Amino acid sequence: MIGFPLGATTTLAELASDPHPRLARLRAHEPVSWLPELNGWLVTRRDLALDVMRDAETFTVDDPRFSTAQVVGPSMLSLDGDEHTRHREPFTAPFRPREVRDGFAEFIERETDRLVTALEPAGAAELRRGFAGPLAVAVVTEALGLVGAGTDTVLSWYDAIVRTVSDLTAGRTAGPAGPEAYAELRTAVEATVAEKDTTSLLASAADRLALPEVASNAAVLMFGGIETTEAMITNALLHLLRHPDQLALVQADSALLGGAIEESLRLEPGAAVVDRYATRDITLGPASIHKGDLVTVSLTGANRDPAVFPDPDRFDVRRANARLQLAFAHGPHYCLAAHLARLETRIALRHLLDRLPALRLDPAHPTAPYGLVFRKPPTLHVLWG
Repeated sequence: MIGFPLGATTTLAELASDPHPRLARLRAHEPVSWLPELNGWLVTRRDLALDVMRDAETFTVDDPRFSTAQVVGPSMLSLDGDEHTRHREPFTAPFRPREVRDGFAEFIERETDRLVTALEPAGAAELRRGFAGPLAVAVVTEALGLVGAGTDTVLSWYDAIVRTVSDLTAGRTAGPAGPEAYAELRTAVEATVAEKDTTSLLASAADRLALPEVASNAAVLMFGGIETTEAMITNALLHLLRHPDQLALVQADSALLGGAIEESLRLEPGAAVVDRYATRDITLGPASIHKGDLVTVSLTGANRDPAVFPDPDRFDVRRANARLQLAFAHGPHYCLAAHLARLETRIALRHLLDRLPALRLDPAHPTAPYGLVFRKPPTLHVLWG
């Protein structure tokens, strides 16, 4: 593919480790660029990203190459049109704003309190897996009504599925761990449905979907719920602790906490990219895309578009338009549990900042977000007191 010299020299390793300088150059000069290492197009400009995500007829997820579907089968994440609606609709009710607040706030407060209370005496902790991950697992397990699976078990399933999806997206051969983890999750879903507890979201979904469809969608919700929230909490805390001036603003005015979360989502969306496949030949920006081509939207790139976000690399908790970020995607595949993820992150950060005095990064363990598909710090070591 000629005419895209920046794309030709862009590596997946660079996009995983430090993508922002490269994405800025692509956005300015090749906003839709052919990347040989990706064997597809990368879209980095916000307006073009929206064009792709809004038009599910032209840019579909329903393709056998879609990485998540290769692991868990067809689901709301990998279907479009009427089938997408049929898979998604049985799961929507608990995730509307009022239902989220009424159904989950008390549970999240209680679980967050329990986790922080266990951490408090130590004066030091690794908060990604010592706090953010367990909280996300507890909430998504509660939301689904999944029985008989503890936090460690669910986290191990999640790790294996994430690793497999990331390997497939990067063009690597994936091992058996992801499918094995999904098989265990499916067994747990079947056991939950068999109990016929009418308060369980999984059991109610089984009234409208076949059991394999309930299992695949449960995997997507669990996978997305853990990934989104673990990344949101960890990335937001890292941004605040790296910018003491912004942290001081939030501590002086708790109303700015929501802005801090949105700004963190803008700078480092937990899911860095979403994949689509062209159903017809089409021109998108400077690119002539052919039917069947992979079209990857860089949410990370779109979220730093200076045409929408002035001084886009700056973390500003008072940024007026931060909620225009696309971390939860857009269009028919907008994240189902976005309201729940925001609520969890807000409660989690409030507890951490209120109860761990002089919270700060541990200089002995420097860290930074990393990942091609899913971006967050591998660890987040902090000190307090």
